[in-house]
Amino acid sequence: MNEWFVYLIRATDQSVYTGITTDVERRFNEHLSGRAGAKYFRGRSPVEVVFTEGGHNRSSASIRESQIKKLSRQQKLNLIKG
Repeated sequence: MNEWFVYLIRATDQSVYTGITTDVERRFNEHLSGRAGAKYFRGRSPVEVVFTEGGHNRSSASIRESQIKKLSRQQKLNLIKG
């Protein structure tokens, strides 16, 4: 069973994208290349991974992703800061 990660990526417009994956580096590169990347990055580009949280299975990663997506921008920035 693979470990799942929740990650946040800062985009060129300073927005923050939230997603889940088993391989953060691979997924970031997919977003960069545009192939198999999220529709979110059409019209903006990913800059850097600014947050990762591991230790999840697929289900708990999805739940945590949903929780993070409901946060305000300021709350997401606070999460990134630690």
